[in-house]
Amino acid sequence: MSAEEYSVRIEPHARTLRVAAGQAVLEAALAAGLNLPHSCKSGHCGSCRARLIAGEIRYPSGRPLGISAAEERSGHVLLCQARARSDLVVQARLIAAVADVEIKTLPCRIAQLTALAPDVMQVMLRLPAVERLRFHAGQYLDVLLEGGRRRSFSIASPPHDSELIELHVRRVSGGGFTERLFGAAAAGADAAAIAVGALLRIEGPVGQFSYREGAGPALMIAGGTGFAPLKSMLRHVLETGIRRDIHLYWGARQARDVYEEARVLEWVRRCPQLKFTAVLSEASASAPSHTRAGWVHEAVLADHPDLAGFEVYAAGPPAMIEAIRASFPRHGLPPERLYFDSFDYAPDVARREGAAGS
Repeated sequence: MSAEEYSVRIEPHARTLRVAAGQAVLEAALAAGLNLPHSCKSGHCGSCRARLIAGEIRYPSGRPLGISAAEERSGHVLLCQARARSDLVVQARLIAAVADVEIKTLPCRIAQLTALAPDVMQVMLRLPAVERLRFHAGQYLDVLLEGGRRRSFSIASPPHDSELIELHVRRVSGGGFTERLFGAAAAGADAAAIAVGALLRIEGPVGQFSYREGAGPALMIAGGTGFAPLKSMLRHVLETGIRRDIHLYWGARQARDVYEEARVLEWVRRCPQLKFTAVLSEASASAPSHTRAGWVHEAVLADHPDLAGFEVYAAGPPAMIEAIRASFPRHGLPPERLYFDSFDYAPDVARREGAAGS
């Protein structure tokens, strides 16, 4: 083993992998086929928390927000941010794979660009005629950029309609990829803009957030462009004839941020099994009847104070996800029936820091 690599042993599974100096332990584990728990990969959600049994790690930007000082003192680490400074022994749990879908690296072209909101672009990707991307509703893909950088985006199209892969891309200040993408739609776009016809490379599908087949009622909770993976799930359910009661909540700041409201209301009109509530932190006095003011997780609890009989799918920013994880079990939701994708809107990074439609 070279001086720039360390050994990491994952217990109690007796799996050993090698991690490069400066490489996140989680990244190395996933590359080695070890399906460790994770979500945001940015150190906020805490999903990848594990116990350090032996060895020494460092965090490139100090202790992440997703782990407390007390947890750190007790030996816990966040694998998505931890870099090895020696050989390590880590206690972590492996989880079952979403399914036996193959992760592929594929070329694709931008087929369509449509502004859904001032800061949200619908991007439709066309794969080569001989290729198909098999995925499960809720998963995401990585757009591979220069210099080993990646941007992660949830797939908004359903598995049964994958001729074009739909992404919802939010404009990120300082994000080179999104700035170039939005520049393509602006007058006088320069040569660096990414326009219709541009060739990209993608890798996917990735992620453990996916729809589970079931007959009981489900609550789907989106924060901002967290609607993207839920759109994939909803289309999967509604267009394949699955009979299941679903209540979709979409939390946003203003009405314009609920950028596909008209489409959702059309689904509600056609599908009695679906209910819809938009929850705005800055709701106007003239908001329609399906719109409420406040925070989305509080609106869910006001409507459903007893969650014992539900499954919950939530996708959105870390603060929303943490509020749901903290409060919903107190209202009877079994933790194993909460499926979530926590993401940040972040500039271009080496690995996922902004899925679920960021």
